[in-house]
Amino acid sequence: MGFEESANSEYLVLPEVTSLDNMKRIHDELKNVRERKLGGQQPTAVSASPSPSSSTSTSSPGLPIATTLPSPASGATASPVTGATGSSTAPIHYQAKERVFHSKLKNYFDHVLVYEDKTLQQKARSCIPLSELSQKAGKKMESIRENLSSTNTPGEEKAPNMRDCLLLELLHWFKKDFFTWTNAPKCSQCSAATKSVGMADATSEERRWGADRVEDYFCYNCNKHTRFPRYNHPGKLLETRTGRCGEWANCFTLCCRAIGFEARYVVDWTDHVWTEVFTESQQRWLHCDPCEDACDKPLTYEVGWGKKLSYVIAFSKDEIVDVVWRYSTKQNEVMERRTECREEWLVQIINRLTRERQAGLPSERKQLLKLRSVTEIVEFMSIKKVKEGEDQGRSSGSLAWRLARRETGQGSVQHTPKTLTLTSTEKTKKCIHIRYNCATDKYQRLSDNSESDGWDSLLMENNNVFRKEEHDWKMVYLARTEGSDTAKIMWKFDFSDTNFMVQKVIITAVSKTYEDGRISWKLCSPDQCVLLSGGNDASETDELQGANSVTLTAEMSGGQGNVAWQHTQLFRQQLDEISSFPLDIKITLGEK
Repeated sequence: MGFEESANSEYLVLPEVTSLDNMKRIHDELKNVRERKLGGQQPTAVSASPSPSSSTSTSSPGLPIATTLPSPASGATASPVTGATGSSTAPIHYQAKERVFHSKLKNYFDHVLVYEDKTLQQKARSCIPLSELSQKAGKKMESIRENLSSTNTPGEEKAPNMRDCLLLELLHWFKKDFFTWTNAPKCSQCSAATKSVGMADATSEERRWGADRVEDYFCYNCNKHTRFPRYNHPGKLLETRTGRCGEWANCFTLCCRAIGFEARYVVDWTDHVWTEVFTESQQRWLHCDPCEDACDKPLTYEVGWGKKLSYVIAFSKDEIVDVVWRYSTKQNEVMERRTECREEWLVQIINRLTRERQAGLPSERKQLLKLRSVTEIVEFMSIKKVKEGEDQGRSSGSLAWRLARRETGQGSVQHTPKTLTLTSTEKTKKCIHIRYNCATDKYQRLSDNSESDGWDSLLMENNNVFRKEEHDWKMVYLARTEGSDTAKIMWKFDFSDTNFMVQKVIITAVSKTYEDGRISWKLCSPDQCVLLSGGNDASETDELQGANSVTLTAEMSGGQGNVAWQHTQLFRQQLDEISSFPLDIKITLGEK
């Protein structure tokens, strides 16, 4: 809203330079809320008047956001709605609900303190390949600098730093190499599929690790029951390394704290959990969902998943924050669904619990948290535009930050073009042999006994392609970015600076199309091309014999409706299919 703290820290005041239009807007919002309260009604969000340049945008949230700012005067007197567990002044239908809500807030707020346990943090660090992740973060930073230099955007503000890149690598490692998703556990005796048959009583050992709920599964193959305790202690989760979104976010938040990130545990009342991490370079909180390997994509749930959000609350060692307005653009709809407690009561309780937790903090830390709160409220109240494909990322933020997240939508700008040349070992073997597994997202260079992480790490060209994981179907593949009509991906092998030339090529390049989707595969030398079918069988050709370079290209187009992008898929595999390679190319060489 534009308020600033007064000199004596007792009031929030508007600066003298505030425009009359802004003052009128604030006056109208406050008047609206006052009239509703005097009439006994619940205040509703009042839309800010959009600027002429954003007339098609969703309006910013109204007063319920602004009131989440902790009161500057820690001893401020509570209003009649401040009963911690539903006071006698609350309407009868709210009293029981508010007691339950308060209990949830308190339990989550107490739980996040476990992430501060130094022994537990050390246990987490022992699981994290920090040196390897740091090296990858360094390479990512180099790539970002090169891309910024090539796009002539020097000096752009708020570029990501090494810590930001390390966070992205930690998120990727946690999803790809550390934690696994469990819908139904495999049979503990024969490893066959099991089916849920209800709940089981938790043992004392299971309760010790926070597993008050234990799911019971039955194997019809060997007639054995398998237990799935829903552990709530991140120390135990470092050992089991499996679960659903609650376990994922719980363990990932600990990992973030273990390597020095300020982190929040975020609870969505419509049944999802994730993490937020504070970035010093951006001076804001980043949405991080380890289940999705997603960073800074807060509108994913409302726009991409179609969730009808109500309460989204973030918990850290220092504070509780109602962060729903980071994740929603539908203020009126959200407010209508927030029926578990009175808004004024929620603000009072959050502020009270936060003040109690911060009571022993140094004044410098309190001031820092207060400044962050003000900045965060401004973010919440900012007008948001929802565009097609928002669930795949945002168009806001600096180019450097979007490059780090691979969200520019510009294809080749997102990576440094890679030309595959011969190593000394491959010159001796007179061949180069590379294959790719989409489930692990890794290349194996069999001819040189090496690996490369990331589907785009060996590409010469990438236009409008991304890697898609389907957790419901447990499938993964490369596809066109949403909203794109065409896409292109290319690998290039170059032997021109050697004494070798192509003899023959054996290749498998698997793709699938749906509806009227089209994929065109071409294997080309500078003089001619060979068309490939995209089937499961390997093709062998000597038609490129004598060439000193080879390119493999896939072009995608077509499809039907809003999901046309999904009707052209490269390298489709099951998420646990780690031993097959839908891309496999071996080039045998001869001397000139």
